[in-house]
Amino acid sequence: MLTLDELLHPITPERFLAEYHGRKPLHIPAGDGAPKRAILDWARFNALLSQTSSWTASRLRMVRDNEPIPPEHFCTAVTDQSGTTMRPSPAKVEVLLATGASLIANDIDPLAPGMAAMAEMLSRAFAASVSANAYCSFSGVQAFGTHFDLHDVFAIHCEGEKTWRLYQNRADSPVAYPVPEDRLRPWFGQTRGALMQEIRMRPGDVLYLPRGWYHDALADAEPGNASLHLTYSVTPLYGRILFGLLENAAMQDPAFRTYLPPAGQDGGRALGDHLVLLGQKLAALTALPQFRDEIAAAQERLVRRPATYDLPRRKALNLYARTSLLPPAFTGPVAEAVGWALSQPRFALEDLIAEFDFVAESDIRAAVARLETAGALKRVD
Repeated sequence: MLTLDELLHPITPERFLAEYHGRKPLHIPAGDGAPKRAILDWARFNALLSQTSSWTASRLRMVRDNEPIPPEHFCTAVTDQSGTTMRPSPAKVEVLLATGASLIANDIDPLAPGMAAMAEMLSRAFAASVSANAYCSFSGVQAFGTHFDLHDVFAIHCEGEKTWRLYQNRADSPVAYPVPEDRLRPWFGQTRGALMQEIRMRPGDVLYLPRGWYHDALADAEPGNASLHLTYSVTPLYGRILFGLLENAAMQDPAFRTYLPPAGQDGGRALGDHLVLLGQKLAALTALPQFRDEIAAAQERLVRRPATYDLPRRKALNLYARTSLLPPAFTGPVAEAVGWALSQPRFALEDLIAEFDFVAESDIRAAVARLETAGALKRVD
């Protein structure tokens, strides 16, 4: 698995965070390129595409001349024991590729351990939801016109060459596009600004783009050039999450359940004073360590854990029951797991670990051991 240091080398993570993250693009040429290029190549990509039962019309998409190709042009109805599903037909996909179409494989990272590990690493490094798409295009083909993304992007070039064009303008922390989808393309063209930089991506190169940065990309027009790259979308939480969490917490306080005074009462002073009081209470809630822990737990839930099995071994379950003794206090994401455990008449440690997979297993085991030492939990058969 590539570490963040290896992905950014020779830029250190500290320098990246100080100078580039959320601020400006960064192109990192490959150097020897081997570790970064090895994450995906043509042979591995073909093998993943050949897992036909993994692909649906929404997960595998095709684009030509900046327009999506309708799924019925490259998919067929496949019936199995689970029912009928529209799945891409390799033969139809290859015909469309021969006519100048590009291929986009969405959410490809869970299908390969190396790509999944990269997604997990980026997710932990930036407390973000992360997924990877693979883009395949051919000489002189542009899959998408100028646009910006609603998330940060780490692009890793794997095969062939492609030229990325970056523009001067940048949307300010966008979370949605401001115009309807059918008007986006001309709007992007009108608002992108002048060309700022052209970057020729080669195997092993890495390109970081902050969200909102206008860009487009074109596979080099040299005859026979075929381009393949991965983009990891990195989407941390932002302030909107506070509203849902604050509503749940605030409604425990009678002040938030009290009727608001009429706006005309005392010239509006009563309403103004009440709103000031509520605002102060909201500020106090956000300052609580427990609220910070809720945010931390929400960030941990974003990490996509790799799926692993160890059959035919079956786990031996360690069962615990609550006692009448008071438990010690816990902070951080593990506190939520402890709260759940203590609310159960009995539970299996392994079930607790599975239920709260966003909490480090070592932290859960340490918490249960601490509860047992304190006498708040006891082992049962």
